[in-house]
Amino acid sequence: MNKPTLTTLFAAAIALSCGMAQAANFSKSVYDGAKDDIKKTYKVDKDACDKLSGNAKDICVEEAKGREKVALAQLEYNYSGSSKDETKVVEARYEARYDIAKERCDDRSGDAKDVCTREAKTAYEKAKADTKMNKKVAEAVDDAEEARVKADYKLASEKCSTLAGDAKDVCVNSAKARYNQR
Repeated sequence: MNKPTLTTLFAAAIALSCGMAQAANFSKSVYDGAKDDIKKTYKVDKDACDKLSGNAKDICVEEAKGREKVALAQLEYNYSGSSKDETKVVEARYEARYDIAKERCDDRSGDAKDVCTREAKTAYEKAKADTKMNKKVAEAVDDAEEARVKADYKLASEKCSTLAGDAKDVCVNSAKARYNQR
């Protein structure tokens, strides 16, 4: 294996071992360097596909594109840590799998090709639906958490209303800080 491929595999292994739930949040220069490495690895992988011909070459190119797309999405998530970028990682993975599966179906003909294409499309649609459902669940959990915090703040502020003077001011400010109210 060449050095860029090993670098990417090593970075991917680290990302997977850390899990998607925690972003690294590293410097812009590290981010830029990693992005350059991913692009270089893609070029090396794509150039390696030139040795192949026909549909094998097409599959190879789709695999290289998919690895690049997923690696860039993972890098972006690791840099930002945002849930939006985390969703993009999941989307990049299922889109790459779909594109590769469609290309593999080209090796078949007739009904076998049609079935293969439908299976690939079904897997893609299911992954897309799962992502959408998970996003809605996460939003519902966030809404419920927000409602819980508001209720807790309301109770804490009502308790403060029984106090007077500095004690009341300290209580109100403490409740605001605890429940992230302004």
